[in-house]
Amino acid sequence: MALRAGTRIMPGMSASLPWYFARSAGIIAWALLSASVVWGLLLSTKAKIGTHKPRPAWMLDMHRYLGGLAVVFTVVHVLAVMADKYVHFDPISALVPFAANWHPFAVAWGIASLYLLLAVELTSLVRTKLPKGWWRKVHFATFVLFGTATVHGLSAGTDARSWLFQGVATGVVLLVAGLTGKRVLEATRPKPARPPRRPAAVLLDPAPTLPAPTPTPTPVPAARRESRVHASV
Repeated sequence: MALRAGTRIMPGMSASLPWYFARSAGIIAWALLSASVVWGLLLSTKAKIGTHKPRPAWMLDMHRYLGGLAVVFTVVHVLAVMADKYVHFDPISALVPFAANWHPFAVAWGIASLYLLLAVELTSLVRTKLPKGWWRKVHFATFVLFGTATVHGLSAGTDARSWLFQGVATGVVLLVAGLTGKRVLEATRPKPARPPRRPAAVLLDPAPTLPAPTPTPTPVPAARRESRVHASV
């Protein structure tokens, strides 16, 4: 049905456009974050996808790509919320926990998720310049990030009352929990003892070559010498 200019529907739609952007960007950001977490768990557990096992390099690139897209849509979500005129979010309300007047606890979960997401992604970009143990500790915060983002979506999201969103969120949470349990079991399982290696062959220096002994003349018995003397006479 065509909309005529001057009706009350057009101003309402234009006024709520930032809110639609905020809702859609928030859902997409959560979906990308969830996919990145699942992808990372599949990479760490070396699980198969379908009937074949993908290459680790390809899995790692996809994991990073999903995380980067999650950052982009999270920024779009925050900017769209600040542009909305109904909720009236200023930079302080959007970036400082419990500073918002609209559902401060629910918004605080989202702000914590924003900072955790930035910490995980920025440290991943400079991973080669950081100590491995320190980077791993920061990267483990991804599990906390997934939890805070899910709570934010279920408590502050307008679509949280939808049975479709609740069903998808429950399924993703169960999938992440199952893969995390599998990863923990693999990490705590004692590794089988390796068979002892054979000792490497010891290369000995060749024996030095000794000079051939000089033959010594065989002494002639005395009786033989006397017989030679008589023979010569």
